[in-house]
Order: sequence, then structure tokens, then C-alpha cells
Amino acid sequence: MRAPVPDWFIEPHPSLWVPLDALEELVVNLSGPSRAIVIARREVDLRPQSGENTLFVLNIGEGSLAAGGRGGGFGERRVTAVSCFELRANTWSLVFRAPSERVGDYEVPYHVSRLPLTMADGTETMGYGVVDPELVSELSKKSGIVSSA
Repeated sequence: MRAPVPDWFIEPHPSLWVPLDALEELVVNLSGPSRAIVIARREVDLRPQSGENTLFVLNIGEGSLAAGGRGGGFGERRVTAVSCFELRANTWSLVFRAPSERVGDYEVPYHVSRLPLTMADGTETMGYGVVDPELVSELSKKSGIVSSA
């Protein structure tokens, strides 16, 4: 019987556990199969030389009730995980992950729309989110994060 595995581990092979660094986790969140909403202080550019930034990533429920699954985007917008990443001195860091009992305190903003994302390799893709420095500040306070960006 295996011990519980933290959600920040991936299993590339049954006998090998590999922890993700912050940038890898961020890329997986934004380009993976799960639905993620980005709330950013500045335009989303994951390249390390892009300057300082703060991103909150809200993962939302999958399935037939997830927003966007039906016409007009009506449906459930239940947040299932919340993480905050910061880019400082050309390095991405995971600075916060909401404990499961606090995830319900976070809501998807009503003004989310399609958002261009520049990935770490310079490729561009479209995701969902909003660039809103005031909302990032509010979420940082709610999460107990002291940020200099």
C-alpha cells in the first residue's frame, strides 16, 4: 500500500516519482487537459526574462456541469484548486496553494474571457482568464501573500 501522494507530483513511471518545479507545474496547469482560469497582474508571459508577474491559477470542475460546456457558458463554475505563482529575478516560484478546505472561498471572476498566453518556449496559445492587478492584490490578501509586484 502506497502512502498518499501530494498533488504536485506526477508519475511518469510506476516506480519513479518526479516533483515538478514551479514553471513546469504552471505550464501543465495552463496547457494540460484540465480547465484553468488565470488571474494575472500583467500579461501572461511565462518566459523568465519577461519581468515580474503574479498569477493565480484557479482550476475549475470538469464534466457536464462545468462552465462553457453548454451554450452561453451557463453551468457550474466550481473552483477545485487554487495556486499562486510569482516571477521574480527570472525565476517562477509557487508561493501559495489553497488547502482543500479553503478552495471554496475562491470564485471565478465574472469578467473572465479568452486570454493570450505566451508559454515558456515563446509559443502563444489561448486560455481563459483576466489581467487585473487589483483582483490579484485582493486574492493575495485573501491568501495571506505579501507581494512586491
